Amino acid sequence: MADGPQDIEDLIGLLSKLPGLGPRSARRAVLHLIKKRKQQMIPLADAMMRVGQSARECLNCGNIGTSDICKICEDDRRATGEICVVEDVADLWAMERSGVFRGRYHVLGGTLSALDAVGPEDLHIPKLIDRVTSENVTEVILALSATIDGQTTAHYIADQLGHVTVTSLAQGVPVGGELDYLDDGTITAALRARRSL
Repeated sequence: MADGPQDIEDLIGLLSKLPGLGPRSARRAVLHLIKKRKQQMIPLADAMMRVGQSARECLNCGNIGTSDICKICEDDRRATGEICVVEDVADLWAMERSGVFRGRYHVLGGTLSALDAVGPEDLHIPKLIDRVTSENVTEVILALSATIDGQTTAHYIADQLGHVTVTSLAQGVPVGGELDYLDDGTITAALRARRSL
């Protein structure tokens, strides 16, 4: 049985489908927004409407922006011959926040998965192969998750791109991490990726 009017329950139901929000969190968020209607709810609704109308996927790399080609792809200074391959836009934005990588990106849209019947044609892998050739790419950096699907995807891409240097992000002990708190897989990856001091 619904606790409030149907339109409020509908809003709670929609919000509860967002990642990280369940029914209780969505209910708290909606009640908070109703209390702060002028300061938060109305501006949020306006912003969501604008983004809903203007957001689009970059035709080149798959980033999200407001034009057909994103600012990263348009920036000639980013044409370094390096492409960093990520699973989704959130990963691209995380890399950009670090400010370390100054090349271009390619968003796959997921990883290969036999269980979920996701093959290379379901991802942006063919487009990546085309970009590597047309943009004179010399290095492809695979910034994929350390899951089985992520590593399967990395090996598949490396096999397809035998004519360029393919590297991956280092894996292992995070900065400030203590060995006692790490899982066995992280310790194993860190030991295998060891380097001389």
